[in-house]
Amino acid sequence: MAVSEKELQNRFEMKTVLETSRMLIESRSSDFVLNNLLLIIMGKLLSGKAAILFFDQAKQIYRVEKAKGLKSISEGDLIEINLSTSEKSCSHIDYDSFPDKLPALAENMENSVFFPLRTSNQHIGFLFLGRKATGKSFSSRELEFAESLCIISSVALSNSLLFDQLKNTNKKLDRRIHELNTLFDLSKEFNLLTDREKISNIFKFALLGQLFIRTFFLIYKTPGKVSILASSGLNKPFTQKEIDTLFNLCPTEVRSVDDHCCEKVATLETNQITNIIGISIQGEKVAVVGVGDRLNKEAYSETDFNFLKSLSNLAVVSIQKTYFLEERIDKERMEEELAIAKSIQRGLLPDPVPEVKGLDLAASTLSSREVGGDYFDIAPTPDGNSIFAIGDVTGKGVPAALLMANLQSMLHVLLPVDIELSEATERINDLIHKNTPIDKFITFFWGKYFREKNIFRYVNAGHNPPLLLRNGSSKLEELSTGGLLLGAMETFSPYEQEEILLKSGDLVVCYTDGVNEAMNKKQEEFGEERLYQLILQNRDLNSNELMEKILSDVQAFANDKLGDDLTLLIFKVN
Repeated sequence: MAVSEKELQNRFEMKTVLETSRMLIESRSSDFVLNNLLLIIMGKLLSGKAAILFFDQAKQIYRVEKAKGLKSISEGDLIEINLSTSEKSCSHIDYDSFPDKLPALAENMENSVFFPLRTSNQHIGFLFLGRKATGKSFSSRELEFAESLCIISSVALSNSLLFDQLKNTNKKLDRRIHELNTLFDLSKEFNLLTDREKISNIFKFALLGQLFIRTFFLIYKTPGKVSILASSGLNKPFTQKEIDTLFNLCPTEVRSVDDHCCEKVATLETNQITNIIGISIQGEKVAVVGVGDRLNKEAYSETDFNFLKSLSNLAVVSIQKTYFLEERIDKERMEEELAIAKSIQRGLLPDPVPEVKGLDLAASTLSSREVGGDYFDIAPTPDGNSIFAIGDVTGKGVPAALLMANLQSMLHVLLPVDIELSEATERINDLIHKNTPIDKFITFFWGKYFREKNIFRYVNAGHNPPLLLRNGSSKLEELSTGGLLLGAMETFSPYEQEEILLKSGDLVVCYTDGVNEAMNKKQEEFGEERLYQLILQNRDLNSNELMEKILSDVQAFANDKLGDDLTLLIFKVN
């Protein structure tokens, strides 16, 4: 039985569809699928113009993926198609039916057709087919043939795109694993280093080796200033003003260097810096990294910037660690020096408190820091009597301790000299005023006890007046005769001295302002009135017991947090 020409043609078309189907489905290359789809359909349907339009789901626009025989468009161009969802689901769409919704991709769009590329759950895009070379319309059989190939190609294309995505994902995953391994190795390397120059060099080589970056800078914020710690490939150095501006200008994420940045910092353009990145630690910006174009001319990807930020964080943390280490060493050295200073200062104070015949004597000092500016002294004089002294240097810490040591040395130099207390005070004042800054001065009280006559001669140079409580009296007298505090100005008016006759049971309490100015949680001062009552209520205690009582009450009032040095010198006539 003879086979008709139509049946032969049907068999040929079926065979073509089957072979094309097998070839496309077995292919894992989207490029191969698209090229063959275009070539087969263009050859079979005698059209010299065709294109594949891919739908970008994120941007809701079409991109020209492949184009043949078309002059008005090129691969990569973006195309708008305004068809509805139901219109996109048709087997094919004639341009002549929707000229206002479909783009004119060829010079003559008459009899042109758009074939949707789709799977059951995904719209991939369109196959555009220009009119036949003969100018005639496509027959229904030709349209069915093209539709069949589009359906088969859509499945193959979906599979190949999925395969491409999987391949890209694996590639990215491999690269990420490599980057993580690199960061892990670098973190171990950084952790072993305490030299900032070596850390900077490793950072520089990592940028070059991993990201092909030759031009960069690393700005770091130290407690003192913002400065460039590392750089490479810069044509012109940044000024300090530009460095400060860059640090303030850069956000904590990646920022492309634009005209605004170049207006603020012109050297960015000179050095061909293209991106700047702020680096933060615990929410505080501590560094800024600037990079130029890569040597391989590839654009930076999000992964590249993530790696760059991670690498920069590692380097910055390591650099920060070196500063912390230096601070720790300095702190330990300072603590050691303060401990030595404290030991020396303790050696300047009488320990134990010497005995003075005829007096019950006690003295003690507490420093609010390792070393303090309070001073007391009890020293015998060549004539067999005794000198009592108490002082308070302005400020705290080492400067105050040094000035206190000077006062102690001056007092001991003057002890053997036969000179009145008032005149000696003038000499001490003038020496301190001449050799110390104008903001440093000393409140000072000292007196000489003549044991045979029970006379106490004293001079008060601006100090808290010691309190005299006579035996049998309930009134406290203040020993305030004297003059200006030491070091405030050169002596222009002589210091006055006063003598008091002490009797059995009389009590004298000398103290520094660390006692009366001690504060509690409510910011209330201990005050003179509390001190007065404390002395009156405990007058029958011996000097040491009274001193311990005052110290314990003041410390309890201040919750053991002294804001200033505290010193007491107490004596009672036996």
